Amino acid sequence: MTIEQKLQEFGVVLPLAPKPLAAYVPACLAGDLLFVSGVLPFHDGKLTVTGKLGQELDVAQGYEAAQTAVLNALAIMLQELGTLERIKQIVRMTGHVASATGFSEQPAVINGASDFLLKVFGDAGRHARLAVGAAELPLYAPVELELIVQVNL
Repeated sequence: MTIEQKLQEFGVVLPLAPKPLAAYVPACLAGDLLFVSGVLPFHDGKLTVTGKLGQELDVAQGYEAAQTAVLNALAIMLQELGTLERIKQIVRMTGHVASATGFSEQPAVINGASDFLLKVFGDAGRHARLAVGAAELPLYAPVELELIVQVNL
């Protein structure tokens, strides 16, 4: 079963790849590694939710935002690679979480993205990861993800 078929089976439709917010490219291929720039939880060109975890948002809302952000990352990968079948391994993901003072559940929030990648890619979705708190993120987004992906050339 292809990755696109798995997504369809899960009822997931990838959004259009979001446009960069500033002077950078959505992804850069260097050898067999695709570096995906910071991705926010956009849907139809707008953030699905804004605010800080532990203040306006709870872990469940952050988890969902992380899942939405990783769908945007997959859309960027599809745009860059032509097919998700070229993905060999999700190597590393960094998750930034807009956090109120005292909030320390960043790993639980970023699990929204990690769990989804495991569900779709199986063992190839297992990745190294960093989940950190941030005072503020662009556009008041609750999460921002960046990924490094090994691809078949």
